[in-house]
Amino acid sequence: MSLAFAAALGWKITQLVKAPHDAALRAVTLCLTSAACSFILAKHFAGWMVSVGGPGAPRLVQNLFVLGMVYWLMCFYLYSAATDAAEGNRRARREALLLALAAIGLITATVAAGVHDHGANFRGSDLRDPALVSFYLIADVYLVYALAMALRWTCAYARASQRPLATGLWLAAVGIGAMAASCTIRTVLTVVRWQGGSVLPTVTRASSVIIALGVPLFLIGVSYPGVATRIAAVRVRRQHRRMYRRLGPLWQVLNEAYPEHALYRMPTTPWRDHLLPLGVHRRYYRRVIECRDGLVRISPHLALAADSTAQDQAESADDLAAQLYSALRNERRKAAPVAPAQAVTVAMPRTQSLEDDVRQLVALSDAVKRRVLAGAKNADGESETA
Repeated sequence: MSLAFAAALGWKITQLVKAPHDAALRAVTLCLTSAACSFILAKHFAGWMVSVGGPGAPRLVQNLFVLGMVYWLMCFYLYSAATDAAEGNRRARREALLLALAAIGLITATVAAGVHDHGANFRGSDLRDPALVSFYLIADVYLVYALAMALRWTCAYARASQRPLATGLWLAAVGIGAMAASCTIRTVLTVVRWQGGSVLPTVTRASSVIIALGVPLFLIGVSYPGVATRIAAVRVRRQHRRMYRRLGPLWQVLNEAYPEHALYRMPTTPWRDHLLPLGVHRRYYRRVIECRDGLVRISPHLALAADSTAQDQAESADDLAAQLYSALRNERRKAAPVAPAQAVTVAMPRTQSLEDDVRQLVALSDAVKRRVLAGAKNADGESETA
């Protein structure tokens, strides 16, 4: 649970630093902060709070943070559904009034319990005491109300969203629904025990287990879209890095022939360009453009048309690589025949898609690599024969 809180809260704080004026994001961050404070204070600072505020202080502080958690969860939807910031703030202030009334009720009940309050949890509390039963009823009724509202909005947004956001919202909805169900069960159990009835311990434990499962599901749901997006970004970055390397042979021969086509000739910091997440994409797109510019430059001298589909793609790429080497060699020797002034299409895809264009360039680059390796092998064989 601590790891889940730390991961989710850290991610949202990072997003909030980048967009500090995003009210909905700020609400989610405060929701997770309240949940983390409730969990951490109850687990690690209960003894200190007892010494300062009495036996009921840990329970009071924990429940106040839980109420704050569901309030900020509601505010996320209020800000998201509002037509403007003013409307969102107005609706949030209206809900804050109910939160303030519930908080005042919890504080009043804790003070009224006085010496009869031994700081026990829900299972160990004497709910025949009017102060303690008031405490739990106020807390549970507000939680059921806030969670039910949040569940309705979450399901509505999940139905209208696309993956991965929809998946995260449905996970969050299951978690919120579990928390709402647990609070509803506790409300009924509170009334039964207040009236002197007996409750099986397994029923009370079941409500605790439900909320213990609901909170992690909610955290996973809140974090899932961001995690899925980052995973997709990592995959794209790996693909761009792989394509960048495969374009190397083609880029090298074209760059040697036309060094003036280099798009970025200013001095740069190599470690920074390699470590920054955008550095991979920048180098990848730069290499694609430079390869395409070089092919446009040499295209009037090539006899093979790029839209020829009669041959297998690998054979077509090998033929084009051979003609590319021949054209570059003739141009270096100033022996190239007179070529038309207009460029012709070379290794062009059938669709206007960058991915398809890159695949054509990569196929040609692989053919250039095969030709280089074959040339090196032949040279080694001639050397051994000599």
